[in-house]
Amino acid sequence: MKLDRIDLKILSELQKNGRITNVELAERVNLSPSPCLMRVKKLQSEGYIANYSAQINLSKLGQALTVFTEVTLKNHRQADFARFLAAIEKIDSVMECHLISGGYDYLLKFVTVDVIEYQTTMERLLDLDIGIEQYFSFVVLKSPIVRSYLPLDTMFRL
Repeated sequence: MKLDRIDLKILSELQKNGRITNVELAERVNLSPSPCLMRVKKLQSEGYIANYSAQINLSKLGQALTVFTEVTLKNHRQADFARFLAAIEKIDSVMECHLISGGYDYLLKFVTVDVIEYQTTMERLLDLDIGIEQYFSFVVLKSPIVRSYLPLDTMFRL
C-alpha cells in the first residue's frame, strides 16, 4: 500500500487523538466520513496503525522514577544478544530497549517506583548472568519535552 498525503494526515491525527470520532477525523483531513473510515480500516489492516492506547499521567498516580541505562555485553554473538533480550523482555519496568551503535550495546528505559526498585532490578539481572559486562545509569530529573506523536507531516513529505 502506497500512502498519500491524506493517509499521512489521518495517521497524524489519530496518533494525537486515537479517540477522535470518524466524523471529526474526516473533517480534519477533508474527506467525507465513509471514505475516511475505509482508509482508517485499510491503514489498520496493512499494519500502519499498530494499536490504540491511553497515555497515563503518572504524576496523578504517585511517584515514579525514569532511568536510562546504557548496557555493554561481554560477548557479541547472536546467542548473547538473544539471551540478554529474552531476560529483558520479562522485566515489566523496561519500557524501551534499543540496540545502539557506538560505545555500548543497548539503551534501556526503565520506569520504576524509586531508585531502590531500579537497583534491585539491575542486581537481579546481574545475578542472572545474561552477559552484562557493565552498565551506566542516568536518572531523569525532569522531562521538559516528551512527545507522544511523530511529526509525520515533516518526516514524510509527499
